[in-house]
Amino acid sequence: MSKISLLGIGLMGLPMAKRLLSEGVELTVWNRTQEKCLPLKEDGAAVAEDLSEVAQSDIIITMLADGQVVEEVISMLLPQLTKQHLVIDMSSTSQKEVISIADKVESTGARFIDAPVSGGVKGAEEGTLAIMAGSRDERTFEEANVVFSSMGRATRVGDVGSGQLSKLANQAIVGGTISIVSEAVLLLERAGVDSEAFRRALSGGFADSTILQLHGKRMSERTFEPGGKVTTQLKDEKNVLEAAQSLNLELPVTKAIYERYQDLSENMGKGDLDHSALFLQLLKINNLG
Repeated sequence: MSKISLLGIGLMGLPMAKRLLSEGVELTVWNRTQEKCLPLKEDGAAVAEDLSEVAQSDIIITMLADGQVVEEVISMLLPQLTKQHLVIDMSSTSQKEVISIADKVESTGARFIDAPVSGGVKGAEEGTLAIMAGSRDERTFEEANVVFSSMGRATRVGDVGSGQLSKLANQAIVGGTISIVSEAVLLLERAGVDSEAFRRALSGGFADSTILQLHGKRMSERTFEPGGKVTTQLKDEKNVLEAAQSLNLELPVTKAIYERYQDLSENMGKGDLDHSALFLQLLKINNLG
């Protein structure tokens, strides 16, 4: 496999880097806060002290906070990019942002793929991420898929930008499902029903889901250590609404959920919790929190 650089060692970037290293990849890692890279050095990664070292890899993966940060970092890399490089953005950004980033990368002769992921920290640790890839052609996707196979299952969903739009659709489903699961859990609690037994009863049924099993448990136990943060879900919900507006669409459920996450983050100060903490905002609505 080609030399790879991974930029962004956060909640997702760290386990993704570990997966690559476990496959014997020659990996360079970079993060603005360099200390976050140090655990990977023990696993065999080279830690880049400067972005200039990143361009020595053939494949450059970004897993950064948002589109603005991705654009800033890529802009700094542009003078060093050549036709030998493949840039893969696995961050969650808007479609508009990723197309702008792709245009800049491709102006250097380098190739670009947007490949956001779903599956959270657990999926990153286990190498079971769902990867939604947008590329100019199938050949570029197949080249990148050698890398993706270490981290999960990738599907090419269309041209550049399609990956991000698919991720936004995914996040709309996630936000909506978290919302209705939180209502189901509260309903059960209020009626004195054993919510753990309820989850077992639904296991394998039509209404079963990872969100019900994983986040439903978190809601019942009131444990909201972040896998996917509230602030990230809020950003994604906003990007969904902006994409819908550009297509002259109204998404009333997504709009309502966005406003609830906004309240949870900005008014309740819970932005750093797991996005399943939307349950706390439901408690607030019902004057139970």
